[in-house]
Amino acid sequence: MLEEAELLQALQRHWEYAGTDQDITHEIYHDDAVLEFPQSGERFEGVENFREWRRQYPAAVKFYTRRITLRADLVVVENLISYDGAPWMFTVSLMEFRGDRVAHERIYIMDGWDAPEWRAPWRSERLADPPPPDP
Repeated sequence: MLEEAELLQALQRHWEYAGTDQDITHEIYHDDAVLEFPQSGERFEGVENFREWRRQYPAAVKFYTRRITLRADLVVVENLISYDGAPWMFTVSLMEFRGDRVAHERIYIMDGWDAPEWRAPWRSERLADPPPPDP
C-alpha cells in the first residue's frame, strides 16, 4: 500500500476529478476492481465497466469531501454529493485496497435529517462541519 501521504494525495485527486474527468478519477482502481451500490443492489466488475457508465452519467455531479479515514488496507471516505445543483446528500465510500490501488468499493448515498429533540438530553453535542460550497 502507498505511504499515508501518497494515499491521501491519490484520494484527494480522485475526488477532485470525480464527475469531471473519468480517466483521472479511475486511475486509483485495479483493472479488475469491483464497485457495489448496496442500496440499489448493483455490482459492477472491472474498472472499464464502471468508468464507461460514469462517462454516460446523465447528471452533473459535485463532491465535497468531509473526512477520510485510513486503516491498513481500508479507507472510509465521507463526502457530500450534489446532482445537477440539487441539495447536498451524504455519501460514504468504503474502499478496500490491494497494494496501491482500490480492489473493491461500496458506496452508500442518503439524505440527511434533523436530529430529534427528544434525544437532546443524552447528546454531548451537535456535529457542525463547515458548510459546503453551493452545489
